[in-house]
This record gives sequence, structure tokens and C-alpha cells, in this order.
Amino acid sequence: MSTAESAHETGAHETGVHQEDVREAAVVRQFWQALGLPGLIDVHTHFMPKNVLDKVWAYFDAAGPLVNRPWPITYREAEEQRVRRLRDFGVRAFTSMLYPHKPGMAGWLNAWAAGFAARTPECLHTATFFPEPEAPGYVARAIGDGARVFKAHLQVGGYDPADPLLDEVWGLLAETGTPVVTHCGSGPVPGKFTGPGPIGAVLARHPGLVLVVAHLGMPEYRDFLDLAERHPAVRLDTTMAFTDFAEGDGPFPREELSRLRGLRDRILLGSDFPNIPYRYVHQLEALAGLGLGEEWLRAVCHDNAAALFGLSAGTAG
Repeated sequence: MSTAESAHETGAHETGVHQEDVREAAVVRQFWQALGLPGLIDVHTHFMPKNVLDKVWAYFDAAGPLVNRPWPITYREAEEQRVRRLRDFGVRAFTSMLYPHKPGMAGWLNAWAAGFAARTPECLHTATFFPEPEAPGYVARAIGDGARVFKAHLQVGGYDPADPLLDEVWGLLAETGTPVVTHCGSGPVPGKFTGPGPIGAVLARHPGLVLVVAHLGMPEYRDFLDLAERHPAVRLDTTMAFTDFAEGDGPFPREELSRLRGLRDRILLGSDFPNIPYRYVHQLEALAGLGLGEEWLRAVCHDNAAALFGLSAGTAG
């Protein structure tokens, strides 16, 4: 192939990709506009320092032990491109979920996240923590600096959420009503402290904690629905649930859809963007395909998160 032919083929490919991006953004916007919403609020999106995100993507590329299957990254783009894409979708508020896997990381991750939120108006200022003596101090500082949501990842962090080093942290989050999105289910691979038991022990001690169970608690869907029904402050996010990718390994039990309908006001849209092996619109189509109705979709895709974070109809802040 000549250089000219190669350049033409590359240009045609880039044009095709751009057209697909434009089409997807239009479909996403049509989705929320048809529901009469001002946009979407996604409580489970990932923005991290580049060196950290590069390592996360490399882990997915290698199908590491916590993934254990091929997992292509659909939106492997620079930070500004990913932010622009969410804006094009009409996501009016989103998070910068980030998490440490060892002591000494959380403080500088929180500093980066504060900077990202300051330069990204749509971002709900996100922070994190790890069981270490410094945790209560930097969590209190993050809340004082305006953090609105925290992320805890029990699978990656490999820690017991009931560790005494975290008791003051959970207490601070409960006292201030600050939501904490927590990967506590055992998907895609069980961890030593995943499942409803360990995080249930935390809720027993801090029943007012605004815990947002990531991924609807997959694959222990029933157990985490039970947990939500016992604890009125508990929410669940939809991240990856009902997508073809997730349903292949452990489908959501369809007989439990009535319970999901009953918890309508405590289900929040989450996507895992950009670390998803399919297009963003697929998550929305999967939720619509449940047949739970437009009122449920409006609550899940926008109104519940807007109420939780006190967002007005016109701004993310």
C-alpha cells in the first residue's frame, strides 16, 4: 500500500469513528430528552491522575486477576476528550471515582481530585480513603474542602471496611451525610472482604451512612437489595448492571425487578465510564429494556442523584 493510500485509509477510519461518536451522542441526548430531563447525572465515572489511569488500563489490558477476562477500554482517550464526550452526551454532573490500593496514596489522590473538580464544573468533587492512621484527618480535610462524594473499593484495596482504623472515617461520612460509592459486591472476582457481610457490619455500627452500593452489588444482587431495604440511607448504582457484558456471567434475577421498582427513589445511574468494554449508550438501553417505566427511568437517570447532591435544574454545582 502506498503512503497516500495508507493516509487515505487512516483518514476514512477517523471519519468513521467521528461519525459513530456523533451518532452516539445524538442517541444519548434523545434518550434523556424523551424523558423530559435536563440531562443525565452519572455517579460512577472515573477520572484519575494519568499515571494511575494508565496503570488501571494496563491491568484491564492484561486481564489481571481482579478482572480475569478480556476487557477492552472503549473510551481510551485523553482527559479533556473524555470530559468533552460526557458533555456531548449531556451528562450534567459526574464523579471522579479514584481509589488507593496501598497506604500513603489517598492523600495525594484527593489533592489531584480537588484540582480536577476545580477545573471541571460538572464534576462532583470526589475523594477517597484507605485504612491508615492518617485517614480521619485527610477525610475531614477533604470534606472541609468541599468533597461531595467518596469512593471505597474493597476489592482493589483488599481491606476490611470494619477495620478500626476506618471507624472514625465512616462516622464522619455518616455524620455529614456524605455519600460513599463502595465496590463491595464480589464481581467480577470475589475478594476477601467483598459481599454483604463486611459492609453490613459497618452499617450496623453506622446505620445512617449514605452508602451507595456500586454495580447493584453484583453478583449478590438479592443480598444487597435486602441490605437496602433494611437501611433507608443505602442506595445502589446501576454500573454495568443489565448490560450484555455483565449478564453473560451472572444475570440479574428477573423475579427481583419488582423490588428494584420498589426502591426507585434509591437507585442511581452509574456507568464506569471510560473503563467500559461497550458504548455508553448501551447502559441506558439496558435500563430502558427492563420495562420499569419512564417514571423509574427519570428517577434513576437524574432525579435521585439531583436530590442527593442538591443540584438545581440548571447547574451541576
